[in-house]
Amino acid sequence: MLLELAARRQVLFVGGKGGVGKTAVASAVALAQARAGRRVLVVSTDPAHNLGHLWQRTVGDTVVPLTDGLDGLEIDPARTTDEHLAAVGHTMRRLMPEHLSGEVTKHLELARDAPGTHEAAVLERIAEVLEEPQHDLVVFDTAPSGHTARLMTLPETMSAWTEGLLRRQDRSARFGAAMRAMDDDGAAADIVGTGRRRDRREDRDQEIRRILLRRRTRFAALRDLLADGERTAFVIVLAAERLPALETVELYGRLLRAGVEVGALVVNKRSPADRGEFLARRHAQEEVHLDTVRAALPHVPLVQLPLLAEDVVGERALERFAEEIARSR
Repeated sequence: MLLELAARRQVLFVGGKGGVGKTAVASAVALAQARAGRRVLVVSTDPAHNLGHLWQRTVGDTVVPLTDGLDGLEIDPARTTDEHLAAVGHTMRRLMPEHLSGEVTKHLELARDAPGTHEAAVLERIAEVLEEPQHDLVVFDTAPSGHTARLMTLPETMSAWTEGLLRRQDRSARFGAAMRAMDDDGAAADIVGTGRRRDRREDRDQEIRRILLRRRTRFAALRDLLADGERTAFVIVLAAERLPALETVELYGRLLRAGVEVGALVVNKRSPADRGEFLARRHAQEEVHLDTVRAALPHVPLVQLPLLAEDVVGERALERFAEEIARSR
């Protein structure tokens, strides 16, 4: 069922509480889709990356091949933030008077560690990946629930913020036009000097508007993609334990409010009921927590994956894990 869900989408997000096996699920689904003939990219947005460890090879902030038909990428939040702020700084210095260059630098240094800066930078990188489709499917292995929930709401927030800036810029332009009209009525106006200042101001205003319109288009397109259930789905991975179960219900609600469709719940490392008394009791306890999830989210498909005897590390182990996913219902 999980593989069928991925087969019908262009984008799949895999999220959930930390330590439940999101990277393994994301990689196994991506590998299965690559084996089915699709060109797939698996992307880690978690600052504590596990993708390279899982595949037993170096994966970094540029796309690298993992196996036939499957590429990997680990978004580096620090590098992404640095590049994002450098680009913003370049634009601001080009548009602002030269004597304010020091203020721009100070502002950006303060912004580096401000709440939301890393998320905004990562969102920009996600948008870049999705704007230039070189793969049939992009699977995102996301950070733990709270970080991911904020990330999913950012396109709407950033779109609204950009709209507000555009409205302010329009009002400022109208006010400037009115002031220039008043200047035109002044008998002592320096026509050449004033004309040059007007040209610089108008060029600056037009450049600001182009930047804002470009950002609005980018975030609107990303928002529409995330909300399109035909192209995008979100899979929540959880363990059959009390806290992951409760966090899953909360994450589902936050994603729903952000307009993101949850296509399935994946219960990973499910204890067997027929391997001795201890595991049977554990299985029964897990069932109590899963009943909580089923009661809260009865309409969301729930897939159960067994507890495996060995770690899921390396391509062969991921192939076996993908086979377990294919058999699950």
